[in-house]
Amino acid sequence: MGQVERFNPAVQASRPHLKAPRFIEAHRLAPIVPRGIDVDVILDLMIHDLDLALWLTRSRVIEVHAVGVPVLTPRIDIANARLTFASGCVANLTASRVSREKIRKIRFFETNEYLSIDCLNRSVEAYTLAPSGSEAPTDLLKRIRPLRIQVETRDPLESELTHFLALSREPEASWEEAEVALEALRVAEEVRAQALRNLPLDLPV
Repeated sequence: MGQVERFNPAVQASRPHLKAPRFIEAHRLAPIVPRGIDVDVILDLMIHDLDLALWLTRSRVIEVHAVGVPVLTPRIDIANARLTFASGCVANLTASRVSREKIRKIRFFETNEYLSIDCLNRSVEAYTLAPSGSEAPTDLLKRIRPLRIQVETRDPLESELTHFLALSREPEASWEEAEVALEALRVAEEVRAQALRNLPLDLPV
């Protein structure tokens, strides 16, 4: 289901700061890898950001708009999805396996706060807006302050497998996580269906 990014230490460190995201922007780009071309880029790459968006917004997707095209394979190799959540949050997700460089970034915007998570380099850049008042600068730009988020050194796959083994001993504790994972797969299938419907007529897949 693409859950390994939940255990990325940069994501783990950012989660407590994400209270009510209003806008999410994700870019997951990579050179094509032969082992992944049995599925389209939505299930190959975008599934990671779909899972993160659902998990971190704690909200369901109520509207999907998506486009995509095949480039190097008979399947969709680059796709963009615009999602609207029940919470009012909007997410714009782009996934591509037609790139010379590898990028795995997801940005969250919420009231008075911004977080940019680099899943590849496992780092976080974050800012907060200091409240206005007699003690705060009146200049809006001067009120923007860096937010320090400490990221631990930890291997995501090892953390995921350790978590899975713990849940295997207490399976009822996994129901909530499984529900989010299934929702991510449902949304991925809707993104794929819409992208296929919106294909140019001369690009059958």
